[in-house]
Amino acid sequence: MTLIPDLLLEPMVRHALHEDLGAYGDVTTRAVIPAGTTYAARINAREAGVVSGLQIAAIAFRLVDPALKITTRLGDGAACAPGDTLMEIEGSAASILSAERVALNFAGRLSGIATLTAGFVKETAGTATRVTCTRKTTPGLRAAEKLAVLHGGGFNHRYGLSDAILIKDNHIAAAGGIRAALQAATASASHMLKIEIEVDTLDQLAQVLEVGGADVVLLDNMSTPDLARAVEMVGGRLVTEASGNMRRERVAEVCATGVDYVSSGALTHSARTLDLGLDF
Repeated sequence: MTLIPDLLLEPMVRHALHEDLGAYGDVTTRAVIPAGTTYAARINAREAGVVSGLQIAAIAFRLVDPALKITTRLGDGAACAPGDTLMEIEGSAASILSAERVALNFAGRLSGIATLTAGFVKETAGTATRVTCTRKTTPGLRAAEKLAVLHGGGFNHRYGLSDAILIKDNHIAAAGGIRAALQAATASASHMLKIEIEVDTLDQLAQVLEVGGADVVLLDNMSTPDLARAVEMVGGRLVTEASGNMRRERVAEVCATGVDYVSSGALTHSARTLDLGLDF
């Protein structure tokens, strides 16, 4: 499942390789592996999950040695079981070893995000609610981590500050209130720019509906009964997004309120790395 061209992912992989190889390269491999040694290696799953980051792992191996032969056995977005082979890499043993840790760091971290996302998505069964991520990503790795959310069956929120207007509580306070914030946003937004506004009470939601101008309302840290009431109040006029305190065990009851999206920063900031290994 290739969703982003290698060209856009390569800079972060190149940076990680520079970080690992340092100024003098892999001194251990150079010291102990005879020149010309070739090998066939495999990236294997050591636990069940959803695969992500193999596209990036392949970039790491190719950046170290374009001559390596790489065969993907289970692609990004696929489910894996313990013992499954995800990728095979053939060629220079030294090249494989030099790229191994960067490739596994990406694949394990991103597979963990995809696996956690898939767990959240499973809780939405029977509803139209979608699971989406946030901007709570590892600095420098946002594109990769948001890609992993897609591999897990989730959806992406805005990528950064420049692709949507999201009026949060601090914006509202600094702007002088909901009315002032919405009126200023609608006056400056182009026809291609969506406006979302955050509320944490039903009274604030009523103000948003009265003023108008928003496309999406973020229902922040509301109780489940309040979320259900908020959906009724909106009546389909705005896209509704429930956020705050969105643990997997709560997702099903939140989806039952009829919200359009459930957003969770945990998908990217609290995912556990999936256990993968490279075996010769």
